[in-house]
Amino acid sequence: MPSPTEITVSQLSQLIGTPNAPTLIDVRIDDDFAEDPQIIPTALRCSFTNIASLAPQLENKHAVIYCQKGKKISQGAAAILRALGIKTETLEGGHFAWRDAKKPLIPNSKIPYIKEKEHTVWVTKHRPKIDRIACPWLIRRFVDPNAQFLFVSPSEVLDVAEKFGATPFDFDDVFWGHRGDKCTFDTMLEEFELQTKPLARLATIIRGADTNQHDLAPEVSGLLAASLGLSRMYRDDISQLNAGMLLYDAFYRWARDATNESHDSLSSQQGNP
Repeated sequence: MPSPTEITVSQLSQLIGTPNAPTLIDVRIDDDFAEDPQIIPTALRCSFTNIASLAPQLENKHAVIYCQKGKKISQGAAAILRALGIKTETLEGGHFAWRDAKKPLIPNSKIPYIKEKEHTVWVTKHRPKIDRIACPWLIRRFVDPNAQFLFVSPSEVLDVAEKFGATPFDFDDVFWGHRGDKCTFDTMLEEFELQTKPLARLATIIRGADTNQHDLAPEVSGLLAASLGLSRMYRDDISQLNAGMLLYDAFYRWARDATNESHDSLSSQQGNP
């Protein structure tokens, strides 16, 4: 049984990918990290000796710390943050427990961090519809919660990428783009090794809506309609992205938890006519 200041792998896995996910902090020592340079989705790396420096950005947030085995390093670092008033738990069993449970791990080398920043910066063409909203959702929910997205004129995407150190995505002939009949969302799932059933199910719907293949899944038309509606509601791309986050949160929770439910079965469970 975990202690009152621990969270289990099962509990944490239900939070990752949702708006209520905690801030994850990987405090493994460099030698341990070098042996397995993968991180739990959304985790940021920080030396346990420097953990107190994170307190200002963690104010009013929930943090979960993990080291290799969930023992002295993570528990000591978590205790320091709690002493500074930060709600902090440790992951029971640490990185090893997450890995052994075969939960998703992202190769740290695939995350395009900018050295002078603590977040990633991405750029794509303006007026997003489907893939260019779905990919930012995936990045913020599973890779980098603080990722910044730049929407610019198509003719300026590559120049902005060069001048501002941003990573171009969902654009012609870039690494993070369409591959064959697959969308950029599919590319990101492959490169970040986020091969889970819910995300694969969501990817099929996104691919169908983005490429007008309505026969791929019954939900394709619904996503397309909602996406086009959002694009008409917002002139500002960032406002549209923020609204779209809720849309993809809903689709993801359906893909993870509710694919076997129907309106009638739900109504019956709630005692409604």
